[in-house]
Amino acid sequence: MKSKDFALDKRNKPSNIILTIVFSVISVIYVLPVLVVLMNSFKFNEYVNSTTFQLPNAMSFAGFNNYIKGITFGNYPFFNSVFYSFTITILSTILILLCTSMCAWYLSRVNNFICKVVYYLCVFSMVVPFQMVMFTLSKTADTLNLNTPYTIPIIYLGFGAGLAVFMFSGFVKSMPLSVEEAASIDGCGPIRTFFQVVLPIMRPTIISVGILEIMWIWNDYLLPYLVLDRKLYMTIPIHIQYLQGSYGAVDLGATMALIVLSVIPIIIFYAVCQKHIIKGVMAGAVKG
Repeated sequence: MKSKDFALDKRNKPSNIILTIVFSVISVIYVLPVLVVLMNSFKFNEYVNSTTFQLPNAMSFAGFNNYIKGITFGNYPFFNSVFYSFTITILSTILILLCTSMCAWYLSRVNNFICKVVYYLCVFSMVVPFQMVMFTLSKTADTLNLNTPYTIPIIYLGFGAGLAVFMFSGFVKSMPLSVEEAASIDGCGPIRTFFQVVLPIMRPTIISVGILEIMWIWNDYLLPYLVLDRKLYMTIPIHIQYLQGSYGAVDLGATMALIVLSVIPIIIFYAVCQKHIIKGVMAGAVKG
């Protein structure tokens, strides 16, 4: 009984109440833009600017007309953009997870001078702004024919390797070496040891890194815009940017509707998998 009273008293401390209020306000601030976009996706275009922060009423409510208009607008099918976004996201994430997990395992276990240099180069790549390399990257991608949804994952591998190698390396350093030694005694080579022993143990970090990479790649606009041939391939963010009428007029209602459609999959995915992010980060913490 005393422990319950102590927990209740601790919960009602003024500092905890203040923190609860502050973080509640911050949460509302973060959620507000999403709610505004959702509200305006059901308004006629002329009411989006004039009644931006008001709920749709009898005059402004457009139903699902904006969604239908956004999907059917222009000559480029919206569902093609959905397909290319899914294709790029899935292929890029699989490539990043496979290559960086193997790289991190090798760097952490060999741990010689060259491996340390490669590791710190991967970490350093996280602080290099994309704008510094985007023009050179665009030219290189055109030269090497990496400007399709099926080859752009190679470019994403380069940009996503820094964070992934950093997190995987931290996890590998916390793994007991005796497990791999036992597999080696049983006759497993390096490749078999990695796929049958190390990779299953890496599961928490794989899920965590996968979630972060999927959210980044799905919402990315600049890299596909610079690299892909926009006459043939458009991702969802690029498709939304081209949702314009004559003389550059933008249908804001249809634009809001497509933004909602593009956000829904990633919100559902994050809501289902968010608990794994903390687990993966904690599992990847460097020990010693």
